[in-house]
Amino acid sequence: MMTTEIVRPDIQSLRRAAEIIKGGGLVAMPTETVYGLAGNAYDPDACGKIFVAKGRPQDNPLIIHVSNLDMLYKSVKYVPELALRLAERFWSGPLTMIFKKDSIVPDATSGGLDTVAVRMPDNEAALNLIELCGFPLAAPSANLSGSPSPTSAGHVYEDLCGRIPMIIDGGECRTGVESTVICFTDDDTAIKILRPGAVTAEMLAEYADVTLDGNVFKKPDENERVLSPGMKYKHYSPKTEIIIVETDNAQALAEFLNEKAGEKICAVLYGDETGINVPRIDYGVTAEQRAHNLFAALRETDGLGVKTAYVRCPEKTGLGTAVYNRLLRAAAFRVVKI
Repeated sequence: MMTTEIVRPDIQSLRRAAEIIKGGGLVAMPTETVYGLAGNAYDPDACGKIFVAKGRPQDNPLIIHVSNLDMLYKSVKYVPELALRLAERFWSGPLTMIFKKDSIVPDATSGGLDTVAVRMPDNEAALNLIELCGFPLAAPSANLSGSPSPTSAGHVYEDLCGRIPMIIDGGECRTGVESTVICFTDDDTAIKILRPGAVTAEMLAEYADVTLDGNVFKKPDENERVLSPGMKYKHYSPKTEIIIVETDNAQALAEFLNEKAGEKICAVLYGDETGINVPRIDYGVTAEQRAHNLFAALRETDGLGVKTAYVRCPEKTGLGTAVYNRLLRAAAFRVVKI
């Protein structure tokens, strides 16, 4: 087992991190969404190490992170005009776009698909690290596969200590949920959202017709090949059993939870509910707060020694769509309506 070092994102540490990656190793880096486990996107051996470190299924493709458009053009066969307009508006930022990949991107990165997902993170340390490497970084979330995504260096350390040599500590991630993933349809003039994020459907609708993939709110068929990470496998889940509670009635919610007060449960709530007599974790009164706090709240449930956490369902519009999508995977699609 290797020693895992946590470092600040100063230029000396970033140069050391770049040398590790150039040598075929892995480094956890901060982004505005969640922490990423970064390796050379063009090196199949390095990408193989990402799958091993995370315990990630081999057919779950990796998103590659670029620091400029030249890296995008080198990695893909064709960039639609719509993609350039979206990049001008949303990059750097939490938007991932899927393109036909160039041969320089190995199958180990793309999960055997002929496409590759690309984004430009809105984080100075991440962008500087990519620039120092001189090539795109494959960087899925820096956690054990299936567990809640890491939004702090401490979360990464909990999951990957001894598995990677370095974690760059950039503080808490600003957004807190992974990027929006889209592909292009109808001769590259329309957009399909494969994974919702902080770049919402409403924002994208200013540029093109937008549809939501049918698997955003349901589990894909067992043998279905998906284009986006996070759609097929159980994700984001702590050891505690997660159940979503869908209700607009705060009093009914309190009664439902209080009836279970003798059981080993906790509640993950908005923060403004009253009259609830079970252990609680609040994850935010606004959609932005809920996105930022979600994964930390899910991790916190494991420290309470409970069997089940009932999580109040967020709104299903705007950024709430992304939070609901992550909760469905964390709860293995278990939803109680009251």
